[in-house]
Amino acid sequence: MKTKDIWMLAVVLLAATAIGCNAMKGAGKDIEKAGKTVQKAAEHKN
Repeated sequence: MKTKDIWMLAVVLLAATAIGCNAMKGAGKDIEKAGKTVQKAAEHKN
């Protein structure tokens, strides 16, 4: 492999990792929000 190809592969892998981290962070926020909604609904029933 040429050095240029290795660098391009490294950049692509880094970008994919960054995108994956942001997606998981967003999913975590959505799950947390859903949990809070369920908790509030349970508190109102009591």
